[in-house]
Amino acid sequence: MGSTRLPREESIIRRLASDRGAATAEYAITIMAAVGFAGLLVVILRSGEVQGILTGLVRSALSVGG
Repeated sequence: MGSTRLPREESIIRRLASDRGAATAEYAITIMAAVGFAGLLVVILRSGEVQGILTGLVRSALSVGG
């Protein structure tokens, strides 16, 4: 008993089973996650409390050297 699939069905099955393009999709997901993380960092760093902490750290680091 042979395969009863049509050539078009075989072509679709081969395309669906292929890993071609998987790396590109993984890169796209990674880049989207990185952009989201960067956006979150921007929001956090813009808060007054965090800016005060960072300013204090920089001032104390500069005063130790001078």
